[in-house]
Amino acid sequence: MKLLIIKSGRQYIRFKNETYFRVKFEKASVFPFDDLDLVKEHAAATQARGFENICIRQLTITEEDLQ
Repeated sequence: MKLLIIKSGRQYIRFKNETYFRVKFEKASVFPFDDLDLVKEHAAATQARGFENICIRQLTITEEDLQ
């Protein structure tokens, strides 16, 4: 499974109630790959609000049995 996430430097971005927050990985907003256009809009909005070093990252998740 491939998902998208937005980073600001070493921190991640959370989008909640029309507001952006810098957070740790486990609190970040994650989007399906089909929402790439929306993620690009969020990335542009964070830059417009003064967030630095914005980049969109792809997460690849695999599922396997726990031994």
